[in-house]
Amino acid sequence: MKKKVAYIIILFLIVINVFFAVKYFSLRKEYRPVQAVIEPQKNNEKILEFTEFFVKNVLKAKTKVDLETRLSLENMVKDLSDEEILAQWQKFVNSKTEVEAQNNSSNLLTLLLSKIRDSVLGI
Repeated sequence: MKKKVAYIIILFLIVINVFFAVKYFSLRKEYRPVQAVIEPQKNNEKILEFTEFFVKNVLKAKTKVDLETRLSLENMVKDLSDEEILAQWQKFVNSKTEVEAQNNSSNLLTLLLSKIRDSVLGI
């Protein structure tokens, strides 16, 4: 009698494990398309956050940009994991003249906006 109950419990646990395994894989399959939509949105949020911070703390700055702000901007750019944006950022940072810096900042903002536009439009 005890063996029969033990077998029934073991069988029940096996059935439950199979059920949860099937459920897990079906949910994982559903999750992938959702993840494909969420990732670009997260990246767009990071780009917008960087752009807002850049405009507020660099373009609208009344004084020279301090080291802490520069480090924050540098970290934000690196966090975007986009080589093209990083390269344009380096051009801006390495500008020799004010005119060159203005052109490079304009190019950086244009690039940032085009990245968001391309992501939204699926280009």
